[in-house]
Amino acid sequence: MARVCEISGKRPRVGNKVSHANNKTKRRFYPNLQTKKFFVPEENKWITLKVSTKVIKTINNKGISAVIKEARAKGTLTANI
Repeated sequence: MARVCEISGKRPRVGNKVSHANNKTKRRFYPNLQTKKFFVPEENKWITLKVSTKVIKTINNKGISAVIKEARAKGTLTANI
C-alpha cells in the first residue's frame, strides 16, 4: 500500500538533501503514518486506518465520526468506510 494518509491525503514530498559542502541531492520527506484501529459507535464496529499522527490528534479532539464526515466533504477520504 502507498504511503498516503487515508483521511487527510498526506503523501511524500520531494526536496533536497544538503551536505555540509552545500551539495544538493534529491530526497523524499515521508509523512509520519501509523496504522491504528478506531471504534465507530454509529456503525458499532472497529475500523483500521493508516493515518498521520496529526490526524490521530484531530480524531482525539473532534471524534472519529466528525473527522470522517469532514474528509468525505473535502474528498480526501480514500478508505472505504
